[in-house]
Amino acid sequence: MPVTLNHTIVWCRDKKRSARYLTGVLGLEDARSWGPFMIVEMDNGVSLDYHDFYDPDGQIISQHYAFMVSEHEFDEIFGRLRTTGQDYWADPGLARRAEINRNDSGRGVYFKDPDGHLLEIITRPYGATAEEGSQASG
Repeated sequence: MPVTLNHTIVWCRDKKRSARYLTGVLGLEDARSWGPFMIVEMDNGVSLDYHDFYDPDGQIISQHYAFMVSEHEFDEIFGRLRTTGQDYWADPGLARRAEINRNDSGRGVYFKDPDGHLLEIITRPYGATAEEGSQASG
């Protein structure tokens, strides 16, 4: 069996709000509850398992989550971001506000979720060859 990523835990202040945000912006099926988690399933079988962070004085350390999407999905997701007036950036350093990037002949954009996690959608893997990129964008 090949090694694959199955899930990761995403710490948040309100698991229902955070899971609803992600499913809404990415256009995914509603999250499902399991134990202390709200589970958001990706199309490739990997899940983001949202779990409330219970220390009211603690800060949630921002993590980065990147999602490979088709050109069509990029247009839909980016449209939802713009419709809601959400800030977005072309770079992970958040220096190029209100821009998208066109790295490796694809498109990418960064935006933050309600807990400050830095989310990204890309249409081509960074550093991809022309053949790899066309397969990812299909």
